[in-house]
Amino acid sequence: MSHGVTLRITEVEAYAGPLDPASHAFRRTPRSAIMYGPPGRLYVYRIHGHHCANVVTGVDGQASAVLLRAGEVIDGVATARERRAAVRGGAPQVAALARGPGNLARAAGITTADLGTDLFGSDGDVRLCDGPPGGLPVSTGPRVGVRHAAENAWRYWITDDPTVSAYRRHPRAGR
Repeated sequence: MSHGVTLRITEVEAYAGPLDPASHAFRRTPRSAIMYGPPGRLYVYRIHGHHCANVVTGVDGQASAVLLRAGEVIDGVATARERRAAVRGGAPQVAALARGPGNLARAAGITTADLGTDLFGSDGDVRLCDGPPGGLPVSTGPRVGVRHAAENAWRYWITDDPTVSAYRRHPRAGR
């Protein structure tokens, strides 16, 4: 649940901190310090005019995070549509409301004000909850738009789910 919208996460990408040149935590900076723990915190940053939301996953002192790339809006569709329409000039179809990390954050109302939120706590506006057991097939492949370590198959998505974003290789990624 996030600011009146509930999402079922359908696509994520993993980032391995100092071991991963595509990670913001490849070099520790004030911006990436949150990725060094504790786990279960929200790391939010702005890129290309959009916010992106990550779940810090490593133990304290070991930077890693998972980028929330896409989701299905399962509650709060009207709110998500309003948020997307405010920027887009019209709301997309339901399957596209939270397709892509910037769209997911906008639909969910996540901004840098949510940076550091304890996702498993009960007092924040953004929470991460277990869903029902899935058993759905999961695919894996390279991360989207990553220039460094582009060959790492650290993107995971629910196979054939219509909310999953399209793969785009960074134009300057090595072959």
